[in-house]
Amino acid sequence: MKWLLKRVAAGVAALLVVVVAAGALLGMRFSGDKADWAAGAGGDAAWLSGEWLTGERGAGDRDTLKARVERAGIGELYVLAGTIGADGTVEGAGGSEEAADFLAWAAEELPDVRVLAWLRHRADGSSLVEDRFDEEGREELSAAAGSMAGAGFAGVHLDVAPVSVNDPSYPVLLESVREEIGDDAVLSVQALPVELVPGLRVPYFAIDRGERYWSKGYLRRVAERADVVVIPGHGSGMPVGSMYGGYMVRQVEEAAEALDEERVEDTAVRFGIPAYEGEEWGPESGSEDAATALEAVRIGMTKAGAPRMRDRDAGVALYLLDTASDEEWDAYVSEWVEPSG
Repeated sequence: MKWLLKRVAAGVAALLVVVVAAGALLGMRFSGDKADWAAGAGGDAAWLSGEWLTGERGAGDRDTLKARVERAGIGELYVLAGTIGADGTVEGAGGSEEAADFLAWAAEELPDVRVLAWLRHRADGSSLVEDRFDEEGREELSAAAGSMAGAGFAGVHLDVAPVSVNDPSYPVLLESVREEIGDDAVLSVQALPVELVPGLRVPYFAIDRGERYWSKGYLRRVAERADVVVIPGHGSGMPVGSMYGGYMVRQVEEAAEALDEERVEDTAVRFGIPAYEGEEWGPESGSEDAATALEAVRIGMTKAGAPRMRDRDAGVALYLLDTASDEEWDAYVSEWVEPSG
């Protein structure tokens, strides 16, 4: 028994050493120059809650939204238009009269902004054992996406999580959605974070039976079928700010490498900036904040290099614009929209 306890203690100690070392390495990545070009250039997006499509937001709210969108040069809005059920059906206000009114207002007041129908789904476990959506479910979801495009949205923002690495059904779904919405509509896809080192997703899955990361290869496979791919900046699990900053730097670097091929050269990329309140949108984390994420994205883009980032339609996505505090909004403007250095 003593021998077993010693072995267990030694294993725990070794794991702690690895964790501490990994944390130190991540913290070191969160440093370096920030190029002038690594900043806002009209390629940003923002999520909005479904309240804008149900009439819960009034004229004053719309005026504030317009001012912020124009101030930051935001080019895409992902408005929650429906929740995707396990069978692929979509419930939400995307096709309502109030939604049509909001789209008409946006077309008039924000003519250069693409308003996409944000379709959201959350599940548990792997989608390799069983497809996230079966064939009938994919048909239902694709048809719903097509109806959103028909209702006046510029396209759809597909937010399905988790999707397991190498799940063959998800690229098939994207192809089906593309067929339904048409070539002129925008297909935006929210990815899972990119694994920081190859194979990192395996131990995480073994520990909590959940999917946390995608490989660069699978990200590339998805991006080939999308117009925009969004890398989330929340739910990192990083315990301190320096590690979170390093984590975000690595997300930018790994995504840049994954998309650095001719077949995905036209796919835009957005990096999520956490600015939300409440567990409805994601896990709360004291280490994740907008200022850290924005600085990290700038450092990461600079490290990745101008050919990979500046020459691509790259930007950030604020999650969510509705719940961003004044402090978070000010950080977005000062660190990204009009950076001082």
